[in-house]
Amino acid sequence: MMQKHYQKACDSVQGSTLYVVATPIGNLADITLRALAVLGKADWVCAEDTRVTAQLLRAYGIQAKLLSVREHNERQMVERVLAELAAGKVVAQVSDAGTPAVCDPGARLAAAVRAAGYPVVPVVGASAVMGALSVAGVVEPSFYFHGFLPPKSGERKKLLAGWRETAFPVVMFETPHRIGAALDDMAEVFPDRHLVLAREISKTFETVLGGTVADIQTALKQDANQSRGEMVLVLHPAAVRNGADGLPQEAERVMRILAAALPTKQAADLAAQITGAGKKTLYDAALAWKDA
Repeated sequence: MMQKHYQKACDSVQGSTLYVVATPIGNLADITLRALAVLGKADWVCAEDTRVTAQLLRAYGIQAKLLSVREHNERQMVERVLAELAAGKVVAQVSDAGTPAVCDPGARLAAAVRAAGYPVVPVVGASAVMGALSVAGVVEPSFYFHGFLPPKSGERKKLLAGWRETAFPVVMFETPHRIGAALDDMAEVFPDRHLVLAREISKTFETVLGGTVADIQTALKQDANQSRGEMVLVLHPAAVRNGADGLPQEAERVMRILAAALPTKQAADLAAQITGAGKKTLYDAALAWKDA
């Protein structure tokens, strides 16, 4: 049965196409049959680091010609890739781990190939972002992915301050040599927020830590190994704090702004759409403010 699906994936690979292929983020077994089919059929594989990709291909007995396409030469390599596509070749784009163009090179190449009229096809796979979210226990239907936090404390604190009252989880990456400083800044900006640190996802020493920022800091101090490897942080939403009118603070803020410029009914309609708060509650609150 597996061979049947693999062969079907091989048969679907088309020439003059750029395939953006997700590769494992740690555990080599996380690669998909379709990814193996595309890499096996590719005439060229564009790699962030050809040495890393060569190891992956060897692990599965795949022989392919490698092109180094990284952040510093991505623009220059576009013409080379377009020439190969014009000749009917199959080109695959990979990064060292995960999906190209997500905090990795690949976006400029994909945009240029699409602009030239050639298909750009995603081959989905392992994701550190979705992996961390799946075990973080967040229930909100939406989230914000930031990528790597700023390296300087001042810029980082300014960014974190903007997330002080977020009603959605925030996913971010951090490096081992900056995780201590990043947690110090978080403890200062939102000491009571729930935070999850997912480390080395899918690898041998994978761990998932959860609690307040102080809890995470304590865990890292007690075990230095928890400060090593690839890290994903999931900041849970801020607790909803209702004002005297029973409205969340953000809903009250929006309603007060709108009510000052619009008829009360119209302001309540708009505020309900923006914040999700109940229209009647907003309307009644605005009337109470006027009476006061």
